Amino acid sequence: MYEDPPAHAPAPALAPTSTPPTAPAPPHGVTMVERGSFCLARCTCGWSGPARRSRDRARTDAAEHRAATDG
Repeated sequence: MYEDPPAHAPAPALAPTSTPPTAPAPPHGVTMVERGSFCLARCTCGWSGPARRSRDRARTDAAEHRAATDG
């Protein structure tokens, strides 16, 4: 004999989805590098600013990079 399935069969239970906690991004460690009469900023994330004759401008590049990446 043939039986129809129940009209409202319960949906199969799914495992709860969870995302693993994300580790906070490491802070950007920016250092100043001097090469002859030029100075440039370098970061631990791999970024490096353009070589500048002005150390002050290289420090400004570093500050702008930190502000852009740290939010």
